[in-house]
Amino acid sequence: MNEDLDEALAPLPSSLELAWGLRTRPKHGPKPGLTLDRIVAAGIKIALTQGVGVLSMARVAGELGVGTMSLYRYVAAKDDLLTLMVDTAIGVPPPADDPGTEWRADLTRWAVGVRAAYRRHPWVLRVPISGPPAGPNNVAWLEAGFRALAVTPLSEPEKVSTILLLSGFVRSEATLSADIAAATAEPATPYGAMLSRLAAPAHFPALHRAIAFGAFDESNDPNVEFNYGLHRILDGVERLATSMERPS
Repeated sequence: MNEDLDEALAPLPSSLELAWGLRTRPKHGPKPGLTLDRIVAAGIKIALTQGVGVLSMARVAGELGVGTMSLYRYVAAKDDLLTLMVDTAIGVPPPADDPGTEWRADLTRWAVGVRAAYRRHPWVLRVPISGPPAGPNNVAWLEAGFRALAVTPLSEPEKVSTILLLSGFVRSEATLSADIAAATAEPATPYGAMLSRLAAPAHFPALHRAIAFGAFDESNDPNVEFNYGLHRILDGVERLATSMERPS
């Protein structure tokens, strides 16, 4: 049955076969010291120091001191390399203290861990998402999310939706934070002060109430907005889960 199913499915992308160890390393190569791990590490180094936009097979080869064609014995294309780089950079999820008992704490740890990975490797946010998580590390994060929700009464599709909602929020917040940080590298007029000069109180009274309250003042804690959004999402999930629980 499984063999018939495997034959009916399209071939796996070579990047996934490499990531999962389903494709053996080249038997012959021009440089014995060249490995897939070294190629991925070189790509990540370039992405961190020069930006993922400049990444090319030629640059990676130059970083390793080998000919470009040498890389194609290990990685079929740049997109394959990017897939491997992202999966490596995201790393593995942190272990749960007591898996399956405190789902909210586990999901909080999960979200904070993903955000930390994005902060270590902000270039990952510039790599377009081409499909659902399929690399071994990304699948490990998916498994961790399902384990956290195992004790809830949510259905399996609802668990998928919860993880997608949470991962989308974390990625969006990380991208926004990175964009704002890049745009405000130079000192700028505080946003609230700028709005007060541009928007007349008569036309934007609600906005001016927020400005007067100091709602747009910069916080010393960069985690305020992240924590607010994360906890509101988890509040909603908790309310849904509670509404589904049946009296014992």
